[in-house]
Amino acid sequence: MIKIGVTSDNHLDVNRLDATLILEQQAAYLKTNKFDYYLIAGDQFNNFQKTQTFVTQLNERLQGQTQVYFIAGNHDMVNGLTYPELQQTIMPAYLHQKYVDIPETDYRIIGNNGWYDYSFATNLPEVTAAEFTRWRNAYWIDGGIKGLGEDLAMMQTVLNEVQQQLNAAQLAHKKVLFMTHFVPQPAFIFFSLDRRYWNMANALMGSAHLGQLLEAYQVQHVFFGHLHVRHQPTTINGVTYHMAPVGYGIKRLHEWASQDFMTEWRQTLQVIAI
Repeated sequence: MIKIGVTSDNHLDVNRLDATLILEQQAAYLKTNKFDYYLIAGDQFNNFQKTQTFVTQLNERLQGQTQVYFIAGNHDMVNGLTYPELQQTIMPAYLHQKYVDIPETDYRIIGNNGWYDYSFATNLPEVTAAEFTRWRNAYWIDGGIKGLGEDLAMMQTVLNEVQQQLNAAQLAHKKVLFMTHFVPQPAFIFFSLDRRYWNMANALMGSAHLGQLLEAYQVQHVFFGHLHVRHQPTTINGVTYHMAPVGYGIKRLHEWASQDFMTEWRQTLQVIAI
């Protein structure tokens, strides 16, 4: 049996945590509970290089007992590297546009950071793509990411990359576990009757087209974050989606069920066995 744990949206800096202490506590838990893989689906820090260092040190601490892989969320993208630089092969544990086959199984873990194409803003048909982009740059953290192109074109590149990855997995007769940061399924999006800000933000949550692609290839499991709402694993059109981000535990935005980060991390850790 292979044991896999998945987390997202730890936001260690926003949550004002001692990253060194958290690393030791998470490493101890993963080792004690004999996890084979630990996947981080984005938003570890507001700086990619800090996330990169954390993952490197966690892998060193785990000494190969648990293998750690990660992708970048939009918060990771804000500092450290530009968006074009994040498309490169940076380190073995960075799974964006890459995959890892699980030995002695027919499973493959595929990673892609993802992006968005405004397809979740269906209740705002009057808003143009240019207006969504201006709103993003004025009000959303993504406006600080350096080297961005046009959102719809960027998302189309993501879709092309993912389709190539899924085609290759299909040819290799692999079952797929897919990790991304942005939301791939409209079933998880909610609309507000009186909060235009939230309805505009839906445009930046992800892409319905990614979900359609994953379902067309009958991906086994999909892990994602970004939207700070927790759900039990949900199967839609044959694909099981997992979303249970840790989220924020700060005074202004307290999304935790407890007051303790490690309690939240353990309770939101998605665990599957194959």
